[in-house]
Amino acid sequence: MYLGAVADDVTGGTDLASVLRRAGLSVVQTLDIPEVAPTADAVVVSLKIRTAPAAEASSLAAAAIDALVAGGAAQIFFKYCSTFDSTDQGNIGPVIDVLLDRLRTDFSIACPAYPALARTVYSGHLFVGGLLLSESSMRHHPLTPMTDSNLVRVLGRQTRSRVGLVELATVEAGAAAIAARFDELAGSGHRMAIVDAVFDRHLDAIARASGDMRLVTGGAALGGALGRTNHASVDTRGSDATVPIAGPIAMLSGSCSAMTVSQVEHASGLVPTHEIDPLELAADPAEVPRLIDWACDRIRRGAVLLYSSGRPEEVRSVQERLGRGAAASLVESAFGSIAAALAGCGTRTFVVAGGETSAAVLQALRIRMLTFGDELDPGVPWTMSLDPPGFVFALKSGNFGTREFFAKALECVR
Repeated sequence: MYLGAVADDVTGGTDLASVLRRAGLSVVQTLDIPEVAPTADAVVVSLKIRTAPAAEASSLAAAAIDALVAGGAAQIFFKYCSTFDSTDQGNIGPVIDVLLDRLRTDFSIACPAYPALARTVYSGHLFVGGLLLSESSMRHHPLTPMTDSNLVRVLGRQTRSRVGLVELATVEAGAAAIAARFDELAGSGHRMAIVDAVFDRHLDAIARASGDMRLVTGGAALGGALGRTNHASVDTRGSDATVPIAGPIAMLSGSCSAMTVSQVEHASGLVPTHEIDPLELAADPAEVPRLIDWACDRIRRGAVLLYSSGRPEEVRSVQERLGRGAAASLVESAFGSIAAALAGCGTRTFVVAGGETSAAVLQALRIRMLTFGDELDPGVPWTMSLDPPGFVFALKSGNFGTREFFAKALECVR
């Protein structure tokens, strides 16, 4: 195994697996910590730790890298969202602290840049589509509102370690200059550094400079760069799997990102659509059985879409009445129950929007391992279950995909 990776949610893991496959590596994603690491060039362990308590997240991440190291991983990569989704309590900083300790290494980097998706880092500040992170729709995220664009500050509030910066001028100077800056920061007592990156060539240079680093952290694009630049000689025969897409497709959307809301609006004119209202879930225990009846009746005639995606003001209103955690738990539980019922009706293809929703669906279907095919949209690959076999998924992070995302999925049915 060349690269062992830990992702802080399911859709982040599938995004990373997709870019690693594109880089020519054979990839397996596990949905829990494996007792024995699978055989592949890269193994991605996806955990539901983005919004978990920091101590729990750190403990699970440490256990995952123990399994990956035991499986022979030459390098460990901790993957988080390209919008650095987190709070002042964590979980990016606390997890990096624990992984540094566990791997007995003194320094690592953090670079969430994903230029292909217009996520760039300049002077330590994260930009999303040309806007500062704090001015983007992520400012209103219901679980991890990002109100500070300065990642040195953000990470510094989360960690017990000193955080430095590798500026764009150094990155432009190439891998040798970047590596020298790493040594300089480590020598002055920094354990972490935010690294600027605006273009893919910057990520390639960062990856070359990080070739001997035991732990690297960042977004999926940096993981792909590690695959391209440091493991180019791998045997790629296992990376060309084709995933057969069979209908009917169950589309389940729990993300409340601006892009997902737009995607749901576009798809609502294409397939039977039903909203999942957290207030109704809380008020009436019979609501989930009604949703199941509706979905199972419609899926016999073709694709369906069920969604709880809403605009920021709608989400805030629900959270004020039910509480943030309670509202999320109700919706995730409902999606899991609906997915299990649809599988019982014979549905085998699911397109899911939102990391928490994806985790709930996979858990309900008891999926433990996935392999990967072509991308439906950038960062959103088609995946096929290995354990148990027979299911096909496209699992989407909230902000990913074009407005026509769900329509593209429908066009893939053979």
